[in-house]
Amino acid sequence: MSQSPLVKPEIPSGTMIDNRYIIQKLLGQGGLGRTYLAFDTRRFNEACVLKEFAPTGSGENALEKCRNLFKREAKILHQLEHPQIPQFLACFEGDGRLFLVQEFVDGKTYSALLRERQSQGRTFAEAEVVHWLKNLLPVLHYVHQHNIIHRDISPDNIMLPDGKNLPVLIDFGVGKQIADLNETGSAYHMTFVGKMSLVGKVGYAPREQISLGLCSPSSDLYALGVTAIVLLTGRDPSFLMDQYSLEWRWYSYTNVTNDFARVLDKLLADTPKQRYQSSKEVLADLERIGGQSQVMPESTMVDLPPTVIVEGSQPVVTMRQSPQYPETIVSSARSSSYQQHFQEVKPQPQQSSLNPVFIQRCQQELAYYIGPIASLIVEETLAETPHLSPYQFVEFLAREIPDASAAFEFRKRLFS
Repeated sequence: MSQSPLVKPEIPSGTMIDNRYIIQKLLGQGGLGRTYLAFDTRRFNEACVLKEFAPTGSGENALEKCRNLFKREAKILHQLEHPQIPQFLACFEGDGRLFLVQEFVDGKTYSALLRERQSQGRTFAEAEVVHWLKNLLPVLHYVHQHNIIHRDISPDNIMLPDGKNLPVLIDFGVGKQIADLNETGSAYHMTFVGKMSLVGKVGYAPREQISLGLCSPSSDLYALGVTAIVLLTGRDPSFLMDQYSLEWRWYSYTNVTNDFARVLDKLLADTPKQRYQSSKEVLADLERIGGQSQVMPESTMVDLPPTVIVEGSQPVVTMRQSPQYPETIVSSARSSSYQQHFQEVKPQPQQSSLNPVFIQRCQQELAYYIGPIASLIVEETLAETPHLSPYQFVEFLAREIPDASAAFEFRKRLFS
């Protein structure tokens, strides 16, 4: 019996959902669903956001995998109550669709704000980015205190509400709650969460997150650092990193003080243990250099959070050899340092024994047949059955491909 596709059509404007929410328009669409602007008829037609989970792939377990992701985000958002995170309002399921309801943030993403500036031949100045970091780092500190890693920080997922000065962190769709985040005394503790290419945008997420599925608070701080240099330079990360050495070359595209460059270098450190390990560490160093930054124009001044001082914090590691000829922090001999670092990481009890490169290849091949939902299926398969052999792992994934000939081709491509 052939399976009916799981993809449902876009909900038309004017449709009443759950006998309460009136759809106004589509705000966005991605591999795992759609986002709508809606009015809540039980709250005086207050604007809200309906996030529908609608995977583009089909397979016997695709809807269940998507439901797990839906529950994960709902659980995360339910715990977070912060003025710079959209308020979680409700979640429900109806007509085979899954919905989250969140506060509507009427404003622009920092991607949009950067495009506006670029159209005028400008980007963000150092002082603006310093203040922006000071306003955003306390939000990350709050999130990490709740043992949650965002995993997808980028200019697309940070907004500036109209008429307000504080940035808002949005879209925890691929966020991960790490139950044992604080159960170790190691400052460099990492958690294996399963390989998901959906986790973080390429160029923004650090290598251990994209390639090995490892994440920690420093992973979010790395992505925040990349976002900062994108705002400063107006260029995509692919233009800011040397394609052969994989070293950051952002210095050529902006003009910042040496002290701030050192902070950015430490945020962007390739090896996780060389990065800042907490938002408080970054804030402390930014406070030390705050008086040396140029004064912002009055039109762009923002309200600063209370000063955060970390007693006994480690001094800034100078990653550049000289102000005249700055060198990047990335070593050309990365593989050995990575191997050494991950040998030091405490093994996770349910970590898969499969080769991470093989996992990545399986996910890429599966995505060819069923779309972005492949990454969620791979993660859930590893979490539920971590000790599969390569053959068993491929068989589990092949079941998600509804067409028998395509499933056969999938197996053949992996074992040829």
